[in-house]
Amino acid sequence: MPELNQFERWQQVRQQSLSLLETLSSEDCAAQSMPDASPVKWHLAHTTWFFETFILEKFEAEFIAFHPAFRILFNSYYNGIGEKHPRAQRGFLTRPSLEQVLAYRQNVDARITCIFAQIWPATASAELAKLLELGMQHEQQHQELMLTDIKHLFSCNPLSPAMLPPASWQKSEVTSALRWLRYEAGLIEVGYEGSGFCFDNELPRHRQYVEAFELADRLVSNAEYLDFIKAGGYQDPAFWLAEAWDWIKSSGVQHPLYWHRQDSELWQEFSLHGLLPLDAHAPVCHLSYFEASAYAQWRGARLPSEAEWECAAAKPNDLQQMFEHCWQWTSSSYSAYPGFAIPVGAIGEYNGKFMLNQYVLRGSSRFTPARHARLTYRNFFPASARWQMTGIRLARSLNIE
Repeated sequence: MPELNQFERWQQVRQQSLSLLETLSSEDCAAQSMPDASPVKWHLAHTTWFFETFILEKFEAEFIAFHPAFRILFNSYYNGIGEKHPRAQRGFLTRPSLEQVLAYRQNVDARITCIFAQIWPATASAELAKLLELGMQHEQQHQELMLTDIKHLFSCNPLSPAMLPPASWQKSEVTSALRWLRYEAGLIEVGYEGSGFCFDNELPRHRQYVEAFELADRLVSNAEYLDFIKAGGYQDPAFWLAEAWDWIKSSGVQHPLYWHRQDSELWQEFSLHGLLPLDAHAPVCHLSYFEASAYAQWRGARLPSEAEWECAAAKPNDLQQMFEHCWQWTSSSYSAYPGFAIPVGAIGEYNGKFMLNQYVLRGSSRFTPARHARLTYRNFFPASARWQMTGIRLARSLNIE
């Protein structure tokens, strides 16, 4: 099958967002279950706002906004663009309707198509291509967020509605015994290398020394995490960081998000397929950094640094479940690589300004769009975040000689 050109990929990405609506109602698309999540309708509008703001405003000869109010309503965090509607109040936006948002998408897509046809042969095409690619990658991020956000929304409904057919759910295969893979100490290179796309926070590629370590060959399973619960892990402060223990005491959390206990032995888990029996062999998911760290301590292990994770993932070996299962917490704070420079203008607000009080996650999840994951991709969330598909890969230090 011939590889798609950039414009064809852009069309495909835009259509993929719309395909997520197939089993959703307009009411499903308008609700917001918590401040960290956003309505599906808002995601659809915001990704369109991105193309209107960063491409049409720049390249359209006589630019006219589709709707002047949309500049504020669907601006997420770009202070350089102007005012923003409060994030926690996105669910209050019953207007514009879903139909109006879809009309907005159609209008902007038609205008982007014209811009592409008119400018692509010109010298400005390189800048256009760069912005179009960033817009596509940005939309793919929001496609993943649409799924995690609708999952959280549906989990709040006592009817336990399913976005996907329950019959399409497949139980995981039996997990093999966890094995430890050894990696020797040495100077490694970290960060993106190549001519394809990467986000600015994956640059620049740089050298970093890592001590010898071991990495688990697979992710921690639901059954293994259930052992931690049964052993009283949530009641023992010995395994928890100070802030994490305060979080446990104040939140009352006693198990992963979306787990439900029927009785002392029977557990269920909410999913996009509805409420299902807990799959013992599936990777445990929807854990905070606090929980991942506590479990690692309980196992006599730790979380890997992001340099260790990338070092291991770059080698051909027996590692399993590195991608397409769940994002994996690392022990690394989200900060700039040596030599990192924030791009000029509002587009520079994409990643750099969030490099505070967050931890890096590596890999990808079942909700990550195809071909969006990368070896050097740096996802990041606060330590208490659980609604994303976040899990655990264990690491161990080796004696330094």
